[in-house]
Amino acid sequence: MDNIPPNPAGPLVVALVYDGLCTFEFAITAEIFGLARPELGPGWYRFAAAAIEPGPLRAQGGLRLTVDGGLDLLEQADLIIAPGWKGAGVPVPPFLIDRLRAAHDRGARLASICSGAFVLAATGLLDGKRLATHWRYADAMAQAYPAVRLDADVLYVQEGRLFTSAGSAAGIDLMLHIIRSDFGHDAANSVARRLVVPAHRSGGQAQFVPRPVPRQPQSRLSPLLDRIRADPQQVWTVADMAQAAAMSERTFLRRFQEATGHTPGDWLALVRVELAKTLLETTSLPVEEVARLAGFGAPPTLRHHFSRATGLSPRDYRDRFGAGASP
Repeated sequence: MDNIPPNPAGPLVVALVYDGLCTFEFAITAEIFGLARPELGPGWYRFAAAAIEPGPLRAQGGLRLTVDGGLDLLEQADLIIAPGWKGAGVPVPPFLIDRLRAAHDRGARLASICSGAFVLAATGLLDGKRLATHWRYADAMAQAYPAVRLDADVLYVQEGRLFTSAGSAAGIDLMLHIIRSDFGHDAANSVARRLVVPAHRSGGQAQFVPRPVPRQPQSRLSPLLDRIRADPQQVWTVADMAQAAAMSERTFLRRFQEATGHTPGDWLALVRVELAKTLLETTSLPVEEVARLAGFGAPPTLRHHFSRATGLSPRDYRDRFGAGASP
């Protein structure tokens, strides 16, 4: 039988490998599920790679791979991951579709990263259900699989035992979501810290995440932006900002848009949302106090801007990502 790491108690995660492999997407799965993590106790995941065709196989970056495992691994897998796919227009082999459907029928979970959603869509298991993929594949997905409910605006989607995610980095968010579901909040945070990535991006968050960071870091506006970040509770009108930047309001608005990609009001709201997220994650302060400290004043204003930026209410965000969140 194929080589499987010894640890009969842990769920077996199998990543598909194919000619033309998306190297980064595969590496995500190997890094997250394939490393030993004794600090998290017994029962951690086992990881194996399954080649779907004879090798050696090419991978992006000028690599050639020889893979130990084959399709027989899918019969034992608890979680099967499609780390990207060869291309939006490349058919998924019928034998692979049959294997994936059989695995799902016996209770295995199926997941995809980026264009790997085409593999899961080909099984028909997502017909009538939500599916996430990278925004650049949205049109091709909608045309090839009109029966799925495509959502190309979010980072990842879970439909029962089916998981799909957007671009490569969103695959990390999805894998952390799976760890959180399997082993709890603390385990997901531990893995995220080792990866040096945030553990708190929710699936409903937009793929295009606006960040209050200037496009031109050395802009004349940089001192003003730093000043606002340091004291977001202060009342900042456009007139106040323009005066602080020593510009006319008309010039200031043009320069601000060029530097940040946002209007002053939208940018300020994002700065305050980031502060509110930190307060919700690290303190048990009432939402009313979080709204005040973050500069929103009242909870309704906080809720409006917070949900617009993250797709979650402040209370839901704390429940999921706060220090006292349950698994």
